[in-house]
Amino acid sequence: MEAVAQYLTDSKFEVAARGHRVICDQPVDNGGSDAGMSPPEFLLASLATCAAYYAAQYLKARKLPAQELKVRVSAEKATQPARLASFHIEVTVSALDDHHQAGILRAVKSCLIHNTLLGGPSIEIAVNAMALAQV
Repeated sequence: MEAVAQYLTDSKFEVAARGHRVICDQPVDNGGSDAGMSPPEFLLASLATCAAYYAAQYLKARKLPAQELKVRVSAEKATQPARLASFHIEVTVSALDDHHQAGILRAVKSCLIHNTLLGGPSIEIAVNAMALAQV
């Protein structure tokens, strides 16, 4: 899996993955032009859509309605170091009995992004500087 962010201007980047392209930017009050979601918003969107996918799979497998499915993710910021410190996932579905509500909860807890964040993944950073042109 891979995504590539290419600098465009100011605080704006084009992000490409599997031939799909989206714009990432900062809000105006943070030096951007608000042309797209910010990096933390992309993280929230990733968690929300992953949780929604797993919930939808649960519902579809049991022939339960998924049309009303909505997942809202919010996060609280922390400092030193700057980070998102806590997430809240709220899943809204059509009326379900307790058994299926518990099943949705188990399904959402199986989400790849949820489990990645819980696991504290290792992150390796490499800086590749281009050689200076000789004049």
